[in-house]
Order: sequence, then structure tokens, then C-alpha cells
Amino acid sequence: MFALTPRLTLRPGWPEDAPALARAIGHEAVVARLARAPWPYTPDDAAAFLSIPRGAAEPRFVIIERSGEHRLIGGIGLHRAPGGDHELGYWLTPDAWGRGYATEAGRALLDIARHALPITRITARHHADNAASGNVLRKLGFAETGRSRHHSLARGGMVEAVDFTLDLDAEDARSDAAMPIAA
Repeated sequence: MFALTPRLTLRPGWPEDAPALARAIGHEAVVARLARAPWPYTPDDAAAFLSIPRGAAEPRFVIIERSGEHRLIGGIGLHRAPGGDHELGYWLTPDAWGRGYATEAGRALLDIARHALPITRITARHHADNAASGNVLRKLGFAETGRSRHHSLARGGMVEAVDFTLDLDAEDARSDAAMPIAA
């Protein structure tokens, strides 16, 4: 599956993306906001991540900025969380922060979930010290459901998280227009 937005291409990551992925995510400020990424993040970590098999209901994309050199600026995807819910995860390289890319990519992924996947509920969470991620989730229609603690590999311990849920069947969660997607 692929998705196009006005400024981005979302596509599966390929083995040859490993160097670009490592460059984009290889900032302590990025990895410290993620639960399962190690620090430091190496090209071998990127290659290992890209080789992880995913089911059809667990799409994972690299985010490509289409202006200029078409560079890899982040990642976004859904995975099965403990308990069976689908959980949204995303990140952007620091020079892409504050431009609306996470919201744009999130809308495209949620459109895929609504129209092409057997998913009705998505969860998400962000580290409590990352308010910008909470703003993205609210723009996408997620509702805050509470707080929890989870392990952060990069931080080497437990961190407080803010938890969110989105009901894809709820009328107010539907987008006005589907993004172009291709299988």
C-alpha cells in the first residue's frame, strides 16, 4: 500500500532505505520520544527494523517529503499492541517538526485504516513530556483516555505516557475526503 498527500508519499520501507532511515531517526531528540527505538540508533538498527515482517492489518510506512530531493523525513504505522488493539506510532526528523507533516501523514494512515483495513479502534500514546505529539493526536480526532507508564528503550527506564483512543466508526472521527491510496 502507498498513500499520497499534498506534500508527502507514504510507502513501505525497503532495505535500501536503511541509511536514510538511520540519518532521519538518528537524533537523540527523536529516539528519546519513542518507546522501542534504541539509542544510539545505527544503520544496523534501521536494517533490522525494515526487515521485520508485518501483517496486512499492520501497515508501516516511511514518510517521504516530495518537495526538493524527495527525502525520507519520518515513519508512521499501526501495530498490534498488547491486548490486541491497533496502536498508531509515528516520528519525524527534527527539521520536519512544526510543519504539519505528522498530522498530514496521520490523516492518510487513518484513511487507509478506515477504507482498507478491518479496524474500528486505534490507540496511541505519547511521552508526557512531548506535548506536540498530543496536539497531533487531538487534530486527528483521538480522545485522551488517561495516563500510564511504559518502558522506553532509549531512556532506559519507565516513562509517563498520555493515552488516547480513536473510534473509527464514530461519525466525528471520519475525514471529509479519502486520500488517494494504492495497494
